[in-house]
Amino acid sequence: MADDNEPRTLKQIAALAAQKRQAIEATSPVSNPSYAADLEIAIQAHRDTIETISRVSLFSPNEPLDDIATPDLPYLLTESFLADLYLKTPTPNPIDRELVLSEAREAYERFLASLDSYEILTPAHKTLYSRYTDDPAAFSTVAASDPSKRRGAKIANFRAEKDLKARLATLAANPRYGLNRELEVLAQAATARPLLPARETVEEDARRRRAAEESGHAERLEPRRLRSILEQSGPLLSKAGKPMRPFTLVGSREEAQAGVFRTGHNLPTMSIDEYLEEERKRGGIIEGGGEASFHRPEPDEDDYEKADEATYKARAWDEFVEANPKGAGNTLNRG
Repeated sequence: MADDNEPRTLKQIAALAAQKRQAIEATSPVSNPSYAADLEIAIQAHRDTIETISRVSLFSPNEPLDDIATPDLPYLLTESFLADLYLKTPTPNPIDRELVLSEAREAYERFLASLDSYEILTPAHKTLYSRYTDDPAAFSTVAASDPSKRRGAKIANFRAEKDLKARLATLAANPRYGLNRELEVLAQAATARPLLPARETVEEDARRRRAAEESGHAERLEPRRLRSILEQSGPLLSKAGKPMRPFTLVGSREEAQAGVFRTGHNLPTMSIDEYLEEERKRGGIIEGGGEASFHRPEPDEDDYEKADEATYKARAWDEFVEANPKGAGNTLNRG
């Protein structure tokens, strides 16, 4: 049995990567609980393949396509496979999605650049690739702005892709000298066709996410920023009554505690009693009146200062009444 520590060949590493990729393509996140872990293993296997290709200098930008051995041609597709795997990565938040799109974008660019350097791209693909390199951010496989023209261009692209696949099937069904090499080269060109629209889709996705972040929509709020809000401690209200952090009014503390593990519970809470207590401390509640106003405390006879204050107040009122008899201000009874 081979030693696990023995260095593996490029063929062995690429075969493992292909096996992991095919397993991912045959399943989905819904049916496979370990989908994310298996996908990460497949991505790492393709990274190892690309690293080994670079280490052994399998391809050189200075050599023409004819100098590449036919068995080595399939290794050119590794970057495109890696880009496809990146796009399958589950991303629960916009920050992770942006990182995934960046990785896929770079893999697409490396693959298309290699096809362009070896002149494998068809004339139509070369035109599209040239437009892409001129302005990657604004790239579109269909240049027309008119919806009907864009629809027609997409139909033409679909038919061209269909013809290319038919040609591949014809060559595979009619073996002849040099067939394997022609098939491999044609397979590279066939792979480039769906990659260009896919590259456009990646850029459109990134543009939509940037636009959503700039618009400030609450549903696009970054989880990191949201967590910082939720994890704040301290009073919910300032002395002026201004909310310091998000909260939800509930009927009682027991209701708040019971709802902690329910669906949608994501903000700090305070009960109505707690809210009223905060308002009372702030002075926002006027108390008095009703039956409570008739229950006045008995005066303390030993509190001379309080008694003198009441006497002075009563004397001042008597003087005011004497100086301002009732009706003195309206002698003509007007009103």
